[in-house]
Amino acid sequence: MPALLESLVVTEVPGPISKVACKKLDQFFDSRAVHFVVDYDKSCGNYIVDVDGNRYLDVYSQIASIAVGYNNPALREAAQSPDVISALVNRPALGNFPSSRWHDTLKDGLLKVAPEGLNMIFTAQSGSEANELAYKAAFMLYRRKERGEGAGWTPEEVTSCVDNAKPGSPDLAILSFANSFHGRGFGSLSTTRSKAVHKLDIPSFHWPQAPFPALKYPLEKYTFENAAEEQRCLNEVERLITSWRFPVAGLVVEPIQSEGGDNHASPTFFQGLRGITKKHGVAMIVDEVQTGFGATGKFWGHAHWNLDSPPDMVTFSKKAQTAGYFFGDRMLVPDKAYRQFNTWIGDPARVAMSKAVINEILDKNLVEQCARVGKALYAELETLARKYPDLVMNLRGKGQGTYLAFDTKDAGALSKAMRLLGVNIGTCGKETVRLRPMLIFDESFIPALITALDKVLAST
Repeated sequence: MPALLESLVVTEVPGPISKVACKKLDQFFDSRAVHFVVDYDKSCGNYIVDVDGNRYLDVYSQIASIAVGYNNPALREAAQSPDVISALVNRPALGNFPSSRWHDTLKDGLLKVAPEGLNMIFTAQSGSEANELAYKAAFMLYRRKERGEGAGWTPEEVTSCVDNAKPGSPDLAILSFANSFHGRGFGSLSTTRSKAVHKLDIPSFHWPQAPFPALKYPLEKYTFENAAEEQRCLNEVERLITSWRFPVAGLVVEPIQSEGGDNHASPTFFQGLRGITKKHGVAMIVDEVQTGFGATGKFWGHAHWNLDSPPDMVTFSKKAQTAGYFFGDRMLVPDKAYRQFNTWIGDPARVAMSKAVINEILDKNLVEQCARVGKALYAELETLARKYPDLVMNLRGKGQGTYLAFDTKDAGALSKAMRLLGVNIGTCGKETVRLRPMLIFDESFIPALITALDKVLAST
């Protein structure tokens, strides 16, 4: 999509109308995290417009969840289709009463882009829920293997589980990594390790936490040190799996730790994780809620790893505009009906919209575009890093599409200053600036982004 518009900021940010709207909303909806109130009818393509008329180049894209632009014509057309209208009006309880359209909606949409080796799916409503469901699947698989194929439940298991007691409610764990983020549900929150604000006051499961590699940049300068760091982390993963006080049934990992600060690891590290999980019978769950659907220059972030065998499960949401997890082992289908179940099991209207997103991505070669644009954008950021070495630090994401980030002295202040110049940009971790442009972001938008960054950095 060509750069038909330009950024235009005519008020302070947030502007006076946005502040009034926010104060009004705050009477019954917590609006403390609101950056500005949006006029979505006027937003278009890569540009988001607020109620004060300020227009921003959006390289944060609704926390990395918009793939093909605001008010995309193909998506607007899909939203008016009979499939979507029927799904919205009659929202089915999919597990009991699926539509006659449901098979084809999945086959021609999400399953068309399923990760290699994973040909089955369970749909959900959010990334947090997708991870929660994947954890449940891992636990049920572990116990199913323990019992042996065909073995039934014992009377003791059946009666004890309703009292949250053993043996029906066994002690099992999901291993996650320091600085990870996997959601805010009870199970997913127990694997989230990034910030206290997510976890404080909430009871959690006693599950193990492994270190995630803290790589040094530039990577080519610290090859030996980074390899040693990754091996240290792999050793700790295996130690935790083999020594934790109760069995580790699953391991969950992000291809790039996002909320925790855009932390990367090499394909060798992830290959090592796959080897360890297979060796010890631990289900490997790859959380692609943020990295999936093309943002890293491949449709799935874990495709960069060149694994000998696929992960056991891959969760997704955000750019997919729906959620769920893919899997390949039929043993991950629970031994009885109603075990992995809820009323809606996702939302067929959102799955239908996801099909339209997928078609846009594939028809317009947007994943390939993201890889190409990412190279050009990274080169420009390298120039800024050389110009401002104390403000653009640890630049990372080379070869990962537009999934780019750098550390700075005050990421929050930089983000606010960028909005005043007409660029909506995101932060994560402690002091990390992260770029999450849409897949339709092409080379024509790079000068505006770099010019604004240069101006803010020069004035810091």
